[in-house]
Amino acid sequence: MSSESSVSVPAQCDVLVVGAGPAGSACAQLLAQRGLHVVLADQHTFPRDKTCGDGLIPDSHAALKRLGVFDEVMQHAQPARHVGCIGPRGGRIDVPGALAVLPRRVLDDILCRSAQRAGAKPLMPARFEAPIEEGGRVVGARLKVGDASQEIRARWVVLATGAVPQAMLAAGLCERRTPSGVALRGYVKNDAMVGRIQALEIVWHKKLRPGYGWIFPCRDGVFNIGVGIVQSHKIENGRGAMQDTNLRDVFKAFCDFYEPARELMAGGTMQGELKGAPLRCTLEGARYSRPGLIATGEAVGSTYSFSGEGIGKALETGMLAAEALLRGHEQPLDEAAVRAEYEQRLLALKPRFELYEKANKVNAHPWLADLLIWRAKKSERLLRRMSGVLNETSNPGHLVSVKGITRLFLE
Repeated sequence: MSSESSVSVPAQCDVLVVGAGPAGSACAQLLAQRGLHVVLADQHTFPRDKTCGDGLIPDSHAALKRLGVFDEVMQHAQPARHVGCIGPRGGRIDVPGALAVLPRRVLDDILCRSAQRAGAKPLMPARFEAPIEEGGRVVGARLKVGDASQEIRARWVVLATGAVPQAMLAAGLCERRTPSGVALRGYVKNDAMVGRIQALEIVWHKKLRPGYGWIFPCRDGVFNIGVGIVQSHKIENGRGAMQDTNLRDVFKAFCDFYEPARELMAGGTMQGELKGAPLRCTLEGARYSRPGLIATGEAVGSTYSFSGEGIGKALETGMLAAEALLRGHEQPLDEAAVRAEYEQRLLALKPRFELYEKANKVNAHPWLADLLIWRAKKSERLLRRMSGVLNETSNPGHLVSVKGITRLFLE
């Protein structure tokens, strides 16, 4: 499975999308399907690895169905029926939902090829160097293709370059260099654990504070195992610095105290190395646009803070960008109106992101996980509320508010 690369790309297009991950590929597909001339650039050739937990929760499923790739994704994914929430004292509750796990190497390649089938022209590998500006408006970009620079003129440039901030800095959109969190993950093959770990397991413990560990089952006896730390950076003298936390030490602690993780690693074979990645959350840390330029996906913080889930929201924000550009093209609207519409629709998502930020209390105070699990075992209503959080029909912040905690003892 591979996505074709090309350097024979015209020097002008309607929309140049930089970044062919979920946000960029979704945006490029919708635009190309409606007849716009789209160039889809990425610094890597596909398929390529991407550090992620690989979990596909209901919002991802809905977006993949809209893009018409859900069936293809599920042919390669490992389906699951529950998220297993495990507290510091070992208590567990399985929260039902429509779930799956698929390594990003495969998922992103499917999405990228789908965009190309719709008509987007690939330019890979090509690294974003700087926007081209005329009269205060972005009118294209300069890309590094091999050893040479290539300029592509475009009516619009879409940056979907992920959590690493270099492209956003070069474009003048980055407001915070430091990430919201960091994660470390690896793949382990252990056939003996197949059937023993069937849910997407998320573990809270004081040794993981302020964060969590996970084990997600892939296909063919492979498991995605990792740890994530939220609010990983502090600001000192105007500069961001990593908190006094070593992710590899946190990962080792996870494997020491959590028996399934210990057994998985002891009896398994690592598939490659442990890899780390930054997270940008809560739709914060960057401007969403400037004249002629729109940013989307994790570049603008599309990952949920509490859970680290980002695939579904990256897809959604990429489609929001495409919808705004299409409306501007078809009505037509001036560029300020296009940008305003896009930013308003992103801001409409902000309250939900902020509620997930509040739910970070569980990561900082793992005993709250014990409390929620204890009560959920006794209350079908609470379990439905937890399932509603997973399905985005319930408010995650309410579970750990003062009012929410009080309700735990009254339901």
